[in-house]
Amino acid sequence: MSQFAMKPVSERTPDTQYRDLLRRILEQGIRTNTQQETDAITLMGAGSMHFKLENGFPIITERNMSPKTSPTLPVTIWQQAIAEILGFINGARTLKQLEDFGCSWWAPWGTEAKCKKRGLETGDLGPGSYGAAFHDFPTSEGGTFNQFKNIVEQIREFPHLRTHFITPWIPQYTIRGTGKQQKVVVAPCHGWIHLRVLNNKLTLHMMQRSGDVPVGIPANMAQYAALLMAIAAATGLEPYEYIHTISDAHIYVDQIPAVEEMLKREPRVFPTMTLSPEGLAKKDLFEFRKDDFTLSDYNPHPGIKAIPVAI
Repeated sequence: MSQFAMKPVSERTPDTQYRDLLRRILEQGIRTNTQQETDAITLMGAGSMHFKLENGFPIITERNMSPKTSPTLPVTIWQQAIAEILGFINGARTLKQLEDFGCSWWAPWGTEAKCKKRGLETGDLGPGSYGAAFHDFPTSEGGTFNQFKNIVEQIREFPHLRTHFITPWIPQYTIRGTGKQQKVVVAPCHGWIHLRVLNNKLTLHMMQRSGDVPVGIPANMAQYAALLMAIAAATGLEPYEYIHTISDAHIYVDQIPAVEEMLKREPRVFPTMTLSPEGLAKKDLFEFRKDDFTLSDYNPHPGIKAIPVAI
């Protein structure tokens, strides 16, 4: 397929949906305790954000998403986010496998203590993790099912269907209780995906059960919009719209100063994301890598250092 053309920067409209979500949580949310031992302001059913890619790629401008994130793995925040989702669709479920794709930020969750508590080897995110669910979903016949491989085939054969749907949730590995041991270090928070082809244009609607809006959601926005571009390229469709819906949208109370700072900043237009010629030529979804994506026209406000992350 040819390169998808976003509007010129001068014709794009500043997008306020992310900041509107932050404000709604602060104004309408309920303060509650959490298993992370830090209270959160939670808003259930906070609404959907709709991002048509012609208006730019949905990387927030309220703070800079381009700083390098690790001295040992010098990639940006948005590159790590894309590397993470590409690792997951390829079945990555260990720290080492994710690092091979260019994502290192799972280290605090893959510790010996957290893994041992769940009967896992150190560095193993578990059979209930994203990579396992997407690539190796267990079946009643005893084998595994590669969801993305089969959904790409279905889109090619029957693009009109409403059943292009993917789930990250394997209940037997995520449920806890007496006599039950969770087999995942973090129960999947995002990744319920509904793909729809309308007039040869592809829409990806990602539904999320739980979202840390100041820290996690900006990465999710970038990675699933990039996944939309990759699936569209692999199926010969035009990437049209990314929709993001969160059930439990929250802001931890120690993140409120950073949120208030972001809300003071003026809205700016989204940047441009392009696929390399090699990326555009790929028909195998599993061959895409973070280096196939190039960000330009990005003019964010300064970064906000050390926004707390609940682990």
